[in-house]
Amino acid sequence: MSVYTAVGRDELAAWLAPLAVGELVDFAGIAAGLQNTNYFVTTADGEWVLTIFERLRTGELDFYLPLMAHLAARGVPCPNPRADGRGRLWRPLAGKPAALVSRLPGAMVETPGLDHCRAVGAALAALHAAAAGVPDAPPNPCGAAWRAATGGRLLPLVAPAEARLLADELAFQERQDYSHLPCGVIHGDLFRDNVLWREGRVSGVVDFYFAGTDSLLFDLAVAANDWCAGAAAVEALLAGYAAGRPLSAAEQAAWPALRRAAALRFWLLRLEIRHYPRPGEMVTVKDPDHFRRLLESLRLAPGQPHR
Repeated sequence: MSVYTAVGRDELAAWLAPLAVGELVDFAGIAAGLQNTNYFVTTADGEWVLTIFERLRTGELDFYLPLMAHLAARGVPCPNPRADGRGRLWRPLAGKPAALVSRLPGAMVETPGLDHCRAVGAALAALHAAAAGVPDAPPNPCGAAWRAATGGRLLPLVAPAEARLLADELAFQERQDYSHLPCGVIHGDLFRDNVLWREGRVSGVVDFYFAGTDSLLFDLAVAANDWCAGAAAVEALLAGYAAGRPLSAAEQAAWPALRRAAALRFWLLRLEIRHYPRPGEMVTVKDPDHFRRLLESLRLAPGQPHR
């Protein structure tokens, strides 16, 4: 959530008026994440998060924002988009589509323990259950086709050793068949900075702008790769998830390959930002090498889940 698009106070106040959230009190840019411009907004009626979408098409927002409203209505602690008097969940701001959502209480946990991992697993299973049956869900925007295309585009740009690793992993993933695994709407980006905590409980799941249809196990692998520092943490995450939806034998067999696919996905995303940077006022650039090293370790010592 970096700030690529600057917004003036008068411009924002005028944009907020149709949402009936009270007078604008204050707003400040959020310097985190990679894809969109975000501001914390305080009005007379409460606390909000404003997102200006830098690359998403309006058709995609017509899935993401109703998805969040659908999940919030079913008890998932996620941001609830604010509609204007005509029922619109997004409108142009500074020449780009923008939305205002509720700001959730709590704070992220930088160094999670086993209880955090177990709770995140349970929250992810509940999210998957609540999202079942959402109509017209598009594919995962960073799914297998994106990984293959983006990897091919980046291959000539990375160092020779990285190119060999990338080419080999792309070839490995191309040989995998995940089509038999349970599918549904996934969050796609359930990292530590997208989960809020209050009094030891998950108080918020945020940033649904990588959501789409994919294997549910891929979503769990994304979470494991960021939340779990060792085998005990992975077991806790899996136990929390399995309490809501036990893994099938096919999913257990696919786990090592999908953890690699999840690591590849974020390595590619960060490499893309490095090699194709976008200008912004306050931009967070994250290190791609973290996920390269994770991918290398998963290739050397893949593990099987036991849940």
